Amino acid sequence: MAEQDPAGPTVRLSGVGHRFGDVVALDDLTFDVPARRITVLLGPNGAGKTTAIRTITGALSPVHGEISVFGADPRREGGAVRPRCGVVSAKPALYDRLSGYDNLLYSAQLYEVPAAGLRQRIVAAADRFGIADALDQQVGGYSTGMKTRLALSRSTLHEPDLLLFDEPTSGLDPESSQAVLDLIREMTTDGKTVVMCTHLLAEAEGLADHVVVMEDGHALCTGSPAELTERYLPAATVVLDAEAPDQLDRLALATGVTGYDRTDVARVQLDGFGRVPDLVLALARDGVRLTRVEPHVPTLEDLYFAVRRERAGQPTTFPTPGRTSLHPPEGRTTTRAGRAEEVPA
Repeated sequence: MAEQDPAGPTVRLSGVGHRFGDVVALDDLTFDVPARRITVLLGPNGAGKTTAIRTITGALSPVHGEISVFGADPRREGGAVRPRCGVVSAKPALYDRLSGYDNLLYSAQLYEVPAAGLRQRIVAAADRFGIADALDQQVGGYSTGMKTRLALSRSTLHEPDLLLFDEPTSGLDPESSQAVLDLIREMTTDGKTVVMCTHLLAEAEGLADHVVVMEDGHALCTGSPAELTERYLPAATVVLDAEAPDQLDRLALATGVTGYDRTDVARVQLDGFGRVPDLVLALARDGVRLTRVEPHVPTLEDLYFAVRRERAGQPTTFPTPGRTSLHPPEGRTTTRAGRAEEVPA
């Protein structure tokens, strides 16, 4: 098997396409997975995230395109690639009639984990995900969350270099979900590379080192959160409120303001955060009594919807969590590129 370039990506997909009958699942999909980082695939249901995971492991052979995992093609060298991968699917396949321990033992034997110290390794893997006390129970009696934990234990049992998680917190309670996310974060400190699919933006926040936003089987964009924020959300946004909110409308024509919107509070888009002190000072001199000045640091949710809006040909201004539409409310004054206009009521 070809050796992986230490300076290169762990996984590389180039022009990958796949169909299920007449349905296009992957369409010229191209992205890299940096080594020893957490790459998060974001996108709505049907975007092709799960299919991408299955092509990386060699479980699916794409119709066209090139795939490299550790420098090898998983289609032709799957026997060398798969042992280095750990996979947790959204609906893990487990043997309900076997105990949790026997499920892990069977998996260990498939991956040829050394017999010496195997029981201790199985118990340690189960304990890491909080199910060591249930190892003697039949898996058919496990809850959905316990089955997910067992699948996570199984994925790490053979100490893989690449871990691929498809909705890893599905069916887990909030505390268990957070524990799983914390463990995923720890894995990269141990030198592992992680690929994670999710449609929960809050789940990926603070976790992703590298982001791939997918739609209709192809990548809309790839890069680190910082790189993509610079590209899609370059302007600074500040949330303001005042004792007399109408007084803030004068900001629409202020120097450096490229966008203004006031609903419950005012959101001011500036050409840089360096404008904020002068803007606040000018308002104070004019007698405006501010009750809130809050620079808005773009989140992964902001970034995701900005990418989707650009794809739809909509403006990407005013990142606002939870809002997919940036149209100002009727009757408010707004600007675009410094031009004021009254939106008809």
